[in-house]
Amino acid sequence: MASSRLVSIIFFLHTIILSISSISCRDNNNLITNQAALFVFGDSLFDAGNNNYIDTGLRSNFWPYGQTTFKFPTGRVSDGRLIPDFIAEYAWLPLIPPNLQPSNGNNQFTYGANFASSGAGALVGTSPGMVIDLGTQLNNFKNVERRLISALGDAEAKMILSRAVYLFHIGENDYFYHLSTNSSLFQSNTKEKFSDFVIGNTTSVIKEVYKMGGRKFGFLNVGPYDCAPAALILDRTNIGSCYKPVTELFDLHNKKFPDALRQLRRELPEFKYALHDYHTSLLERINNPMKYGFKEGKKGCCGSGPLRGNNTCGNRPSLGYELCENVTDYLFFDSSHLTEKAHRQIAELIWSGPPNVTGPYNLKALFELRST
Repeated sequence: MASSRLVSIIFFLHTIILSISSISCRDNNNLITNQAALFVFGDSLFDAGNNNYIDTGLRSNFWPYGQTTFKFPTGRVSDGRLIPDFIAEYAWLPLIPPNLQPSNGNNQFTYGANFASSGAGALVGTSPGMVIDLGTQLNNFKNVERRLISALGDAEAKMILSRAVYLFHIGENDYFYHLSTNSSLFQSNTKEKFSDFVIGNTTSVIKEVYKMGGRKFGFLNVGPYDCAPAALILDRTNIGSCYKPVTELFDLHNKKFPDALRQLRRELPEFKYALHDYHTSLLERINNPMKYGFKEGKKGCCGSGPLRGNNTCGNRPSLGYELCENVTDYLFFDSSHLTEKAHRQIAELIWSGPPNVTGPYNLKALFELRST
């Protein structure tokens, strides 16, 4: 217990030190960061708690979420920190809070903001009314831009946006939701065309961020969530097998998305990006957990039923759940979200992985670049 408190105190002090070391006074009213800011867009892989502030059932602001590092639920769908939290640490930034957090001040946004929402997709019709879709996340970013301009002036705000890194993970929920609901959009289009809609909506947002001054972008392709514990129990006749109906959609997306980014690079001067092959890095850990320090690659730490694949973790009345004894043994914390330990490993690959893992740049290289 004492060692646990010590870890929490050290983490808290580390965050304070980063906050102090990465700012410099320009005048008595404004604090301007010396570091490139980090702006985050996406879904539950990145959501630091935005869903806490909207009317939705897609929340994780209850125990045992947050048990590892924060010691309380923050809204992150994990036992602890997420990938953007580690990226911020590596970039010598403080934790990037959820954009909707009421206590955010204008000076906080000089470090960046997190717009991600659990369950969100690139399509407005993905879980409508329950999430902050990618287009709305863009609008929230535009509101942050206005606040920065109001607080710092046009020149300073533009400098922050041009130097910043923009991190995206989106698409998985679009395929799962529209396949499982057999939506009219999914029914009336080929799989190829549907994939084009998802990627097209994503690239439209990227272009808008580019117009606002963004030049450095980080992306993850769609992970192998067809093989997450929740998906492994969908076919009750073959428990433990990946859910093939969505596998084809994910593979199609991951084939097309790199081409779309290369096209953007041809169209947009100074557009630079890092694309992490998240699908491969996570599937490697699902199939070979021992190689990466895990004992369980296909079973959740928290949940119920076969492989703890039922989404009952935490505060769900009348639904029981099991919680593992040692979360560091597990790749997945709940039925479809990773543990802090797994997030750290993936973040390291995104930050400094070689070109065959994260390319053509990695995030470390992007943070070190200065816009011309």
